[in-house]
Amino acid sequence: MTERPRAEGGRAAQLERTGLRHGWTTGACATAATTAAYTALLTGDFPDPVGITLPKGQRPAFVLAAEELGPGRAMAGIVKDAGDDPDVTHGAMVRATVRHAPPGAGVVFRAGPGVGTVTRPGLPLEVGEPAVNPVPRRMMREAVAAVAAEHGGSGDVEIEISVDNGEEIARGTWNPRLGILGGLSILGTTGIVVPYSCSAWIDSIRRGVDVARAAGRTHVAGCTGSTSEKVAAAVHGLPQDALLDMGDFAGAVLKYLRRHPVPRLTVAGGFAKLSKLAAGHLDLHSSRSQVDKGFLAGLARAGGADEALAAAVASANTGLETVQLCAARGVPLGDLVAAAARETALGVLRGAPVAVDVICVDRAGGVVGQAPAKGPRGG
Repeated sequence: MTERPRAEGGRAAQLERTGLRHGWTTGACATAATTAAYTALLTGDFPDPVGITLPKGQRPAFVLAAEELGPGRAMAGIVKDAGDDPDVTHGAMVRATVRHAPPGAGVVFRAGPGVGTVTRPGLPLEVGEPAVNPVPRRMMREAVAAVAAEHGGSGDVEIEISVDNGEEIARGTWNPRLGILGGLSILGTTGIVVPYSCSAWIDSIRRGVDVARAAGRTHVAGCTGSTSEKVAAAVHGLPQDALLDMGDFAGAVLKYLRRHPVPRLTVAGGFAKLSKLAAGHLDLHSSRSQVDKGFLAGLARAGGADEALAAAVASANTGLETVQLCAARGVPLGDLVAAAARETALGVLRGAPVAVDVICVDRAGGVVGQAPAKGPRGG
């Protein structure tokens, strides 16, 4: 397992303070399985353990749980270890079957048994595509290129990802409601599963605020994940110890800052999660709060949407789709959500001397909504 650098503040230090063991995403497992399978396809031998490079440069190694080599194909399987996170896919076998593709085909993804297919718009994948999210796709393409360069391959391959019992496991997720049918999604933006024990993580948030204050920071950012963390750091030039990985616990950040204020707070997160904060929810986890598209339709109306557009927002498949629908009609739904989220935050702060701004991002890290800093009295 990769060593995490010790840090006084920021995301890495928060995870360290929880005492919880991190795990690996389905995307990381699929990438490792793909690396092993393509290596075997080119050389006849499966590397075991197989190492991969994660988006932030970590180099974990994975032990193979299954391997099979046949004419024109190779399959490798890895059992997902989610660490101390109560992840429904913990212990699932993630398999990658790699086949040669025609010259110039590049990397083609297929959904095998237990991996879903996108059937409705509004997700970061086209309808009809296997539910292998953009970052895992990039990781697998990079892995294929590296193996091809090392062993003289063309890099033209078909990758079929499957998950044993994935269709059954997916019934306990939101995939069916999102129109992802037939199984699970292959997910992950960092390759690492951050374990969320509510009490441990909230304590880590508090210690993060303490570290920032002790370092004399006057501006901190509470971020829902690594993508929004990068955006907040880039927009405001914030150092590592000013970045708080609040995850789903927006209320924990705001309540602690109410008692231990820092002059400036940026709240940064995915549009869907921050739409929940905008609607008044302080726990943004999918099991405890949902995106309220009726609420979003009301915001859209306030921003100039006609009834047809408001109805389309109310019936949209995902939060991302509501932003896209409104952007096409010139309605700044992202900014409206950011402003409403800022008002919720200020309400929780109850007049504490903290000015709040909000940044909403999409899955790729694009800014889709912003609300400028506002103080407790509108300053």
